Amino acid sequence: MVVRRIGLLTSGGDCPGLNAVIRAVIKTAVNEHSIEVVGIEDGYEGLILRRTRKLGLEDASGILTIGGTILGTSNRANPFGYPTERDGEVVFKDRSDEVVSYIGELGLDALVCVGGDGTLTIAHRLFREKGIPVVGVPKTIDNDLYGTDQTFGFDSALSTATEAVDKLHTTAQSHHRVMVIEVMGRNAGWLALGAGLAGGGDVILIPEVPFRVEAVCEVVEERVRRGKRFSIVVVSEGAYPQGGEPFVRRRVADSMESARLGGVGEWVGQEVERLTGMETRVTTLGHLQRGGTPTPFDRILATRFGREAVKLIASGNFDRMAALHGTEITSVPLDEVAGRQRRVPLDSHWIACARSLGVGLGE
Repeated sequence: MVVRRIGLLTSGGDCPGLNAVIRAVIKTAVNEHSIEVVGIEDGYEGLILRRTRKLGLEDASGILTIGGTILGTSNRANPFGYPTERDGEVVFKDRSDEVVSYIGELGLDALVCVGGDGTLTIAHRLFREKGIPVVGVPKTIDNDLYGTDQTFGFDSALSTATEAVDKLHTTAQSHHRVMVIEVMGRNAGWLALGAGLAGGGDVILIPEVPFRVEAVCEVVEERVRRGKRFSIVVVSEGAYPQGGEPFVRRRVADSMESARLGGVGEWVGQEVERLTGMETRVTTLGHLQRGGTPTPFDRILATRFGREAVKLIASGNFDRMAALHGTEITSVPLDEVAGRQRRVPLDSHWIACARSLGVGLGE
């Protein structure tokens, strides 16, 4: 198969490093393989609503360090179930055949789909059910994609979260308060665990280890007995108390995510203040973690992923995802990735380090 033109889309939540992937795909495709690149705007929505533009070397200039994505993104544009309002209600219509038709009109020989689990699950369906050649690139600040040791975007978000913990640390110490910091991560605790370790958190609560709020208070009170009149509690948005369930801010019918998690930080803060009598403040970092300049690690990782995606297409290896294994860039079948999550294993070295340091996990 001779590949002459490929499509490129970024879908799902934004994160630092997306533009580095776009840059790498364009430059590798044009410079090494003389392949044209068509940018698809706002993820799969661009294929549904026919919004595309040609991308050349000039489009790759000056975007390496910029956060977000020059192509735009959407997490509500599933071609197999596109939300449409009818008679005041949201209904979901299968528009995948329209997408296939448009891909044919554009003359695309393959798609590079950059995103997380939802994006790559859709990409796999396009290949399996519609015969569209696809290659995936793993993106998420949550680091929860199966099949790769790390996703780009995670290191940048971890740096942002750690910086926030560092700054709250001095305020907590000055005012003798308990500071609760809620970070993102969905159902995986990588971001909270990493920020807690790097920022010197006293308690780290993650979804993989359901917690007891009494155990959190025990750590706080023990620190007071040792003369430490402040504590730092880092909480993953997906963490939940033993016997309970994750806190949901709201259900989402027309998104790739069925629910928006959040609120556990506020609950933990209220309970710690009630049970210990210590003044407690809560900070929810939210979308702050998605923005900003990508770290050097993420720039390089995203660049390597983008190059690998083009190499896979040029060699006719479709329905695969670029992946990091150890220090090497390789690829894995998308059917091993789609619908699965990479959570923090209970025997993780990060968890072992936290325990060795005396960090409370709410157990």
